[in-house]
This record gives sequence, structure tokens and C-alpha cells, in this order.
Amino acid sequence: MSEPSSDMQPLTPLGAAAPRVDNHGPFSVREVTDTALASFAARLGREAAAEKALTSALELQNLPGPGQASSNSTFSVLWMGPDQWMVLAPHDSHEELAAILKAKAGDDASVTEQNDAWCRFDLTGSGLELVFERLCPVNLRASGPAFTTRTTIDHLGCLLFVQSAHQVTVLGPRSSAASLHHALLTAMRAAL
Repeated sequence: MSEPSSDMQPLTPLGAAAPRVDNHGPFSVREVTDTALASFAARLGREAAAEKALTSALELQNLPGPGQASSNSTFSVLWMGPDQWMVLAPHDSHEELAAILKAKAGDDASVTEQNDAWCRFDLTGSGLELVFERLCPVNLRASGPAFTTRTTIDHLGCLLFVQSAHQVTVLGPRSSAASLHHALLTAMRAAL
């Protein structure tokens, strides 16, 4: 009887060995797999201490408020709701992001690793507002850089993070990555 193989290979959310990149006209959508994610929610009555712990851990002056995101050279923090944030960092250097944040916050916050719960797609190009007006009820023309919001794309709960006029990050459920990717590609084609 042969030994079972332990040569497991990681797959991207779209089920491939390497992240997928699709281009259509001036638009590009790239599957991003090198991001560590952690949700951070302050516990009732401990909001000030939790915020202090998170700003200290991420070396930020302030945490973003409603509809905002903050970034530095290592971290991006997306506002998700009152006293709740999603933290993004490079996976190679912060694979244990949730454990790092939990150690800093202690019992002042609930921290959950989100690395395998979400898929990430970065859309780039000039005129992305034409793509997103076909996808969701978010007006990119009225939102500037560092804007973030929850929305629905193709019946999927997603987070949008406007990094610049020419780059928007979409976080969606990993279990529906193929459906989300299809919706993004369809909107890119329809926008031309």
C-alpha cells in the first residue's frame, strides 16, 4: 500500500495554480491572492481601547470613518460598520495578521482571520465608473480615493475599495469567486 501524497498545491479562488488576469479594452481585472485579511470589531464598552490598540498595531494616526479607508505602506483599513474594520496586509509578511491584532487588542476587540473567506479582484483602467454603474448602485463619479462601501454585485455581498480613479478593489465571498469574476468581466465588456 502506498503512502498518501502530501504534495498539496494551493489553488486560487478561481481554482487555478496562478492568479488570473483578464484584459478587455482599457480595463483589466486581476485576481489577487497575496493579501492577508482580518476583521476587527470593538467590543461594547471597550471601543476607545480597541481603537487605540488597532491604530497602534497598524501605525495609523486615526481609523477611517463611514465610507472611508486608510492606508500606509503596509496596511489598508476599510470601515465596515460602527467600530468595525477590515484590515488588509501583504500575506508574505503578515500571514498571521489576525493573531497579531488579537494579541494587541486582547479582550477589547473580536478579531477573526478572513484569509480564506474572501476573494479579491483589482480592476484597473480609465473609466471604471462605466463598469461599476453596471454592477452595483455605487456612484464612483461622486466618490474619491480611499472610499469604501459594502454593496451587492450579482447578488453577492461585496466590499468596494476605491484606491484611485483608475483602481478599484472588490472583495467578495471566496465560495462565489467564479460568479463574481464572471459579473466583473461581463460589466467590463458591456462598458465599451
